[in-house]
Formats: sequence, structure tokens, C-alpha cells
Amino acid sequence: MEFIDSNLFTYFILPLLIFLSRIIDVSIGTLRIIFVSRGHKFIAPLLGFFEVLVWIIVIGKIMQNLNNFACYFAYAAGFATGNYIGMLIEEKLAIGIMIIRIITQKNASLLINSLNDSGYGITSIDAHGSKEDVNIIYTIVQRHDIADVINIIKKFNPKAFYSVEDVKFVNEGVFPFKRKYNKSGMNIFMRWRRGK
Repeated sequence: MEFIDSNLFTYFILPLLIFLSRIIDVSIGTLRIIFVSRGHKFIAPLLGFFEVLVWIIVIGKIMQNLNNFACYFAYAAGFATGNYIGMLIEEKLAIGIMIIRIITQKNASLLINSLNDSGYGITSIDAHGSKEDVNIIYTIVQRHDIADVINIIKKFNPKAFYSVEDVKFVNEGVFPFKRKYNKSGMNIFMRWRRGK
């Protein structure tokens, strides 16, 4: 009891615990929002339960220490840090499907062939830009494949304009080859389709 009543606990340990708890609950909250926006109906409520549980415990401790401004600072700093860490975690998980729209100012046959050879399904449209004819290429990819597609764009058409957007739902499409192994242990690549 003496330790809990000490200045060390009140002005250092307790604020540190609040700071770490806020990082946990805000990181969970950031992930929960991302899962909700991606339509994951089962994991989002589970994350919400733990997010609110941690938050209630933290708020309870702050209410017990209303005269301790170190707790307020720790609460705010934990919130800010939790947002940042939540986004880093989500970036590492690379959840979701993205659409990449590529606009090229020259013949895009090399880029189209390279994307096809890499297993990406593409749709190509001839269009008119403000100054000249262009090609518009659409491809829908898993988020973890974005860097690969951008590398292909930079290699075969470095001056191409491209944009990347979230896609909530895809009915069918051609996605990159998945690595599988036959009985002898050799790699074989299989193109896969996403269905309903």
C-alpha cells in the first residue's frame, strides 16, 4: 500500500501505465475501424470489446486521480501514439483489396504484358487526354501486392500517372499467381480467381 501511495507511483508509474494502456486501446480502435470499413463482421466486434474494456479501466484510474495532471498528459500522449502505432500495424497487415488506375502517355503494351505475365488481371482502355491519346489501365490487387505493381509501372512506364484506391468488395477477378508445390517439391504457379 505504501508504494501505491508514494509519489513515484502517483506521478511516474501510474501515468506510464495510463500511457501504455491508451496506446493499446487506441491501436485496437484504429484496427477496429479499418476492419469495419473492410467489412470484417466478426473480428471488429471482438476488437471493440477489448478496446472499451481497456478504456474503462484507464478512465476509472484518471477519475480516481483528478488532481494528477501527469495522468492527463499521459492519456493524451497515449492517444496520439496509439493512433500512429495502429496505422503502422495496419500497414504491416496489408489487409484489403485495392484498385490501381494507370494512365500512360504512350503505347502501354510492354506495361500491359508485364502486368499480365506477373499474374495481374488488367483492363486496358484507349482514351483521349488533354493533349494526346492515352491508355488507361485498371488492375485490382491485394494490398500486399501494391509495391510489386508500382515497381512494374516504374520499370516499364516511369512517367505514367497512377492512383490507388480502396475496394470494399470484389465479385470476381484475376489475381497474382499463388505459389504451390507439386509432389516433387518443385514450384508451380497457379492463377486464382476470387469468387462470391
